Amino acid sequence: MRPGVVLALVSVSSLGLLGLRAAPEPAALPARLADTGGGTQLITAQAADTGATSGTLAWWDLRDGQWVQAGSAPARFGANGLVEGGSRKQGTNTTPTGLYDLPFAFGTKAAPEGTHITYRPVLESSWWCQDNDSDAYNRWVDPLPADCRAAESEHLVSYPTQYAYGLVIGFNYDRPVHGRGAGIFLHVNGRAATAGCVSVPEDAMRRILQWAEPGRKPHVAIGTDGGDTAITRY
Repeated sequence: MRPGVVLALVSVSSLGLLGLRAAPEPAALPARLADTGGGTQLITAQAADTGATSGTLAWWDLRDGQWVQAGSAPARFGANGLVEGGSRKQGTNTTPTGLYDLPFAFGTKAAPEGTHITYRPVLESSWWCQDNDSDAYNRWVDPLPADCRAAESEHLVSYPTQYAYGLVIGFNYDRPVHGRGAGIFLHVNGRAATAGCVSVPEDAMRRILQWAEPGRKPHVAIGTDGGDTAITRY
């Protein structure tokens, strides 16, 4: 037996003799959040700091009072990092931090087998209105209404890779504030950082859609390791 192993065993035995206990395992991330949305499913998207363009996304189930991780994947964020959702401005290529619901899913591909959340197929006529002067601001529209300019909106079918599968993140969605931002999704990776969305590999996106159960009120929490935008604040 190597001397280092002997020393480790002696140290552990000494702790026992002194009546000391090893430090407890930290609580699962969702248990450390200020709010999880009141449901029993949660997605966490976490970056090191507001300047980061990558981090980790995980999805969790609440079982018998304990949060258990169901899966994880590397995540990408906005090209200009992350910013507090309440102060975000449209066109800044930043991902809004905060806790949000997940209104529905969509995709250029058919819903993965086992998907239970509402899933809208992307058609040639499907758009996401981002025109600040439109009554349809920050809404799926099919077809594009007369007051929503195509140049100020996203033609969803034009992004067959990123929007193969997607989940709408409920940022600025219930009562849209014009100019704050529109079309924030969890979707499949493109070539690099996003324009403000959160993206993951396609296989992870597929597994998330198969995992999400509307009756369990899944939410997403987006934030950083610490500071004013710490994920634990939400």
